[in-house]
Amino acid sequence: MQKVEHTVLDHETSQRIDKVLSTLNSEWSRTQVQQWIKEGQVLVNQQPVKTNYKCNVNDQIEISIPDPEVLDVIPEEMDLDIYYEDSDVIVVNKPKGMVVHPAAGHMTGTLVNGLMAHCKDLSGINGVLRPGIVHRIDKDTSGLLMVAKNDHAHEHLVNQLVEKTVTRKYKALVHGNIGHDYGTIDAPIGRDPKDRQSMTVVENGKHAVTHFHVLERFNEYTFVECRLETGRTHQIRVHMKYIGFPLVGDPKYGPRKTLDINGQALHAAVLGFTHPTTNEYLEFEAPLPEEYERLVTTIRKSH
Repeated sequence: MQKVEHTVLDHETSQRIDKVLSTLNSEWSRTQVQQWIKEGQVLVNQQPVKTNYKCNVNDQIEISIPDPEVLDVIPEEMDLDIYYEDSDVIVVNKPKGMVVHPAAGHMTGTLVNGLMAHCKDLSGINGVLRPGIVHRIDKDTSGLLMVAKNDHAHEHLVNQLVEKTVTRKYKALVHGNIGHDYGTIDAPIGRDPKDRQSMTVVENGKHAVTHFHVLERFNEYTFVECRLETGRTHQIRVHMKYIGFPLVGDPKYGPRKTLDINGQALHAAVLGFTHPTTNEYLEFEAPLPEEYERLVTTIRKSH
């Protein structure tokens, strides 16, 4: 059980307690906070309250966060597209539509299930549900991921991400015609206060930088390569929407009228990092999936 304490600030006065608490930590959804309140795990001035309690300045809030439920991940035989593997690292090309790691209520069919059947030696740093997972890509984004097979490799790869020395390049098809060949989007990303399930550019968000350059222009679309300097949740999708060029097919951040391609046109094409043991720089490139390649070819022909 983890305990978190918070003193209500002036600007939080008269706000509902569930709203105040859900802004303290980007990992806490408002629904999750409301559940904690209903279960009596949130006390205000040492007393339980209801979810619609309006905060007063200097209220002393104490949240008792229960330990996560321990769940067993079942290994599943899968035909994984492995680009590289040794005793420290696996580089795998994740298909579109596959979730990276299990979560409560969604325990099968993930990349982790397949990895656990493929090899037993994955780093334990990220716990039972995310063994070996150093970074993630969205369910409907395809492409390259690096996975750590031991704790030394895991820490080494995470440090490279923190130090921004990992090469991560994505191919994206966006709505609109970008007029300039190169650009950098430097805009902080955080939870959308109007929709806790989405991310957006917000003043108090986490530092986020995306570099892009145009690969090809069509009438209504632009094919771009985006290089991540940071790795925030939904970063490319949020940043491209922010500058007015949302991703084609994106159900969350795209326009209402977009192409029905079962998710955003985004592919993690290039991944490069320094090997945790040999210190050799390794770089891998995965071509566009066939359906994505066909989409670009069709648009090119119509253009």
